[in-house]
Amino acid sequence: MLKEHAKLMSAFFASGEVVGRKKLQKMIYIAKKLEFPFQEKFQFHFYGPYSEELTLRVEELCNMGFISEVKEKKGGYYQYRYTVTKEGEDFLEIYEKDMPCLKDCLTDMNVQSARFLELVSTVLYFDNLPKEEVVEKVFTLKSKQKYTEEEIDEAFAYIDGLKSKKIVQ
Repeated sequence: MLKEHAKLMSAFFASGEVVGRKKLQKMIYIAKKLEFPFQEKFQFHFYGPYSEELTLRVEELCNMGFISEVKEKKGGYYQYRYTVTKEGEDFLEIYEKDMPCLKDCLTDMNVQSARFLELVSTVLYFDNLPKEEVVEKVFTLKSKQKYTEEEIDEAFAYIDGLKSKKIVQ
């Protein structure tokens, strides 16, 4: 049962600190699309791919005391900051967590903006379509974000970079 929790804990540990629920969702989705063994199911939602399972699992980890969630007021909204607790580190020592390259990928993603990761995860969500159709989907579904063609090209290049990082190491 706690195997999936341990995988998620490994992601938190590799990231150091994750600021924002949206960012967390996108990082795990992108890692899953890069074939890291995350099992959470994702559906397309307002801000791109979203997993209710992931939200519940994070809540469980917080309730178990393995993850610290700090709620901060930021202007007109709240932002959540996640870190692994000492108890969480102890838990991780018990469970095998063989995910080579995860740290590099998540560290790289963690320095990106949530807005950019939303774009990257949206592009990956439609990765079964030709590039032109993906671009059209982004412009249609993410019109409020006002992504430019240059940003979309950056997202495709970023995805290629993450994939090559995972293969190389």
